[in-house]
Amino acid sequence: MTVERAAVNPWPWSAQLGYNQGEVVSGHSRTLYCAGQAAMSADGKPEHPGDMAAQLALSLANLEAVLAEAGMSLTDLVRLTVYTTDVDVLFEHYGVLAGRLAAAGATPPTTMLGVTRLAIPGLLVELEGTAVA
Repeated sequence: MTVERAAVNPWPWSAQLGYNQGEVVSGHSRTLYCAGQAAMSADGKPEHPGDMAAQLALSLANLEAVLAEAGMSLTDLVRLTVYTTDVDVLFEHYGVLAGRLAAAGATPPTTMLGVTRLAIPGLLVELEGTAVA
């Protein structure tokens, strides 16, 4: 079965920023709902205290690891939610995320939310994704 994806962008500005407003997915046979991925080491310890860029990079690497374990990649993401304790600081380092998504050819619909804290003190960002293949 072939997965077909069609971007839904009633306005061009979001595609210019590297994400789609929506995606219609049809013909898929598998959906992966990923738990939030943060800057955690392989043994479950938080990494890079106070370093948003490093936490963002490791969070994305951890999301990629979950996708890979399911036989998927960033290009299979149809939804990405970014939770952060500091939206302004995240925007200063957003290129870390946007660059890796662009390099993979991924433009998932994305939402960013500012939160008062994440589950583990010291974490600054968490990525939650949904992928289909």
